[in-house]
Amino acid sequence: MTLVGGGHVDPAALARAVALAPVVVAADGGANAALAAGFAPAAVIGDFDSLGDGARRAIPPDRLHHIGEQDSTDFEKALSRIRAPLVVGVGFMGPRLDHMLAVWHGLLRWPDRPCLLVGAAQVAFLCPPRLELATDPGQVVSVFPLVPVEARSEGLHWPLDGLDLAPGRVIGTSNRAAGAAVTVEPAAPGLLVMLPLASFEAAVRALSPAAPWPVRA
Repeated sequence: MTLVGGGHVDPAALARAVALAPVVVAADGGANAALAAGFAPAAVIGDFDSLGDGARRAIPPDRLHHIGEQDSTDFEKALSRIRAPLVVGVGFMGPRLDHMLAVWHGLLRWPDRPCLLVGAAQVAFLCPPRLELATDPGQVVSVFPLVPVEARSEGLHWPLDGLDLAPGRVIGTSNRAAGAAVTVEPAAPGLLVMLPLASFEAAVRALSPAAPWPVRA
């Protein structure tokens, strides 16, 4: 499923996402961008503070799912109500840094919902319990701990084994693949993986069959 957000949406990136994840859902104002690119959302989820009047008129009322509470972002409202093998998110990686940080928070809050975010130059996702990724030797494979977490890895130039990964202590950005495959196994949810945009399809192939994290209590 493709989830469209209210940030910058590149029509080419959206079309690329829809080609692999053809059901389109919008998080609030993401409906404006989806319609502008020629995609009618199957559902719009959010508090509707950024849903345009034109989008409201164009989308059947039974597809509009208003969630009024203000304790979560529109991204969280949508992600928490979607059940799909993989959600491909477009329009969540910029340009506002505060919105992007809130999206990282949403990934951490809902680790059982596999979600691949597509930006202008990179893709990013919360690492599942075991990630098996096809890579090109030398390509950038960045990891960033959103919380303190330990991890094992194979195929990285700088292995993660034995590191106490944590914000403000040890991170793993600008690592790179040593060969044609990389495996990462974090001990708990909390490791963000960032790859070049060229790795979009490889990330989809890696995440679609991967077992997700258990549902949090």
